[in-house]
Amino acid sequence: MAKTCLVVDDSKIVRVMARKILEGLGFEVFDAENGQEALDFCIKSPPACVLLDWNMPVMNGLDFLKKVRSEAVGKGIKIIFCTTQTDAESVKQGMSAGADEYIMKPFDEGVIKSKFSEVGLI
Repeated sequence: MAKTCLVVDDSKIVRVMARKILEGLGFEVFDAENGQEALDFCIKSPPACVLLDWNMPVMNGLDFLKKVRSEAVGKGIKIIFCTTQTDAESVKQGMSAGADEYIMKPFDEGVIKSKFSEVGLI
């Protein structure tokens, strides 16, 4: 069975690009446009991992991260921030809120492969 990954980003282009890379790595990919959609998805059907944007409408990535980590299902999901919020304070904030890893946008297949490998997903 393929591992599942939820790509959460308000940009359709980023979601499509991430899907192409992740499917190439053997993941079954789902997507959400904001943190609330992602939270609803994770509670119903927890994926193996979440590739998470920070700046989104409705619920941003940091709020999603805090909320999903407070749910029982959220404890076992690997969550990797994928964002332009790359200043040291944001990285620290994201990691201390429960992110497993951090990817700076723009990203490519090599970066995704490397970070997913670091957290034990591939």
